[in-house]
Amino acid sequence: MNDMPLTVRRSVELLGLVLLTAILYIGSSILMPIIMAFFISLVLLPIFRFLRKHKVPEAIAIVVPILLVFILLAGIIWFFSAQVGSLVADFPKIKSNVSIHLNSLSNWVSGITHYSTKEQLDFINKNTNELLSFAGKRMSTFALTLSSVFVFVGLLPIYIYLILFYKNLLLRFIFRWFSEDHHPKVKDAIYESELIIKSYLIGLLIQVTYMTVLVGGILMLIGIKHALLIGVIFAFLNLIPYVGALIGNVIGVLLTMTSSTELWPIFTVLGVIAGVQFLDNNILMPRIVGSKVKINALFAILGVIIGGNIAGVPGMFLSMPIIAVLKVIFDRTEMFSQWGILLGDERPAHSPMIFADSRKKDSVDSKPGTMK
Repeated sequence: MNDMPLTVRRSVELLGLVLLTAILYIGSSILMPIIMAFFISLVLLPIFRFLRKHKVPEAIAIVVPILLVFILLAGIIWFFSAQVGSLVADFPKIKSNVSIHLNSLSNWVSGITHYSTKEQLDFINKNTNELLSFAGKRMSTFALTLSSVFVFVGLLPIYIYLILFYKNLLLRFIFRWFSEDHHPKVKDAIYESELIIKSYLIGLLIQVTYMTVLVGGILMLIGIKHALLIGVIFAFLNLIPYVGALIGNVIGVLLTMTSSTELWPIFTVLGVIAGVQFLDNNILMPRIVGSKVKINALFAILGVIIGGNIAGVPGMFLSMPIIAVLKVIFDRTEMFSQWGILLGDERPAHSPMIFADSRKKDSVDSKPGTMK
């Protein structure tokens, strides 16, 4: 392929990119559980290798780490359910607080516009049917999504088991795909991909834990109602780069508004979340994950948006590790090296329009960007 004209090579690259996106979009329901299982399998590999080293039968060495994952998942679900149960128990008070906030909002609207409270109520009643119809459609979509989640979770242990069981076969296939001259580069890419994915996913698990403890614990000490629920929701949404943190702030504010008629708890929640997030982005997470996932912010956000449109929430969550693996492959392939540069966070110190050295592949004078 290196013998092709440059325009033909670039056309083939773009066509391949379009085809890859189309395949992910059309087969997202099939591919997303497999990709998720593959990433989880990489995290479980050290446990599997440890058990095999101590002469544990292969089947048991695979089943044990899978059981540990599902025990951890069950514990998270139990904790979240307990917090939601506490929220439901306060429903009468929540209803009263919401009414107070709505009345305050109505009075504020009346003060800045010519719409009276009666006119606002008439407008709301007029659109009630449309709102209920929309809610009904959303609920049916939610039910479909929920059933898909159960199928997704049900397939995960099967895929994880089979990937670990046939890992040597899969590795042999990968090596046979390339000529023997490229096997050292393939081996390096596999090792680096494994290291990146393990450090990233284990780092996210640690991040969820300390974000829940910090946000929930500080808010609980201050006296904010449903502090732990706010903490756990924000911690999990924060796994989605950039977008998740914004949604987590909104949900935190809404939960605080339903549990209090005052405004100071809202600003307290926003302040605590902002402080913990600053600590997370600048001190804790860089030390835990290191600088292994060097993806620039532009393509991190684009990856989250594209992943969400292709496969929903799983696509948003998996976008970062997928991009990280692609960058490892691009960096080790002469033909696709420019794509690795595009995804990376090393900015040339000088404009390539003026300084010819900045156009070269191995330009060392660069300024790293920021990446969560």
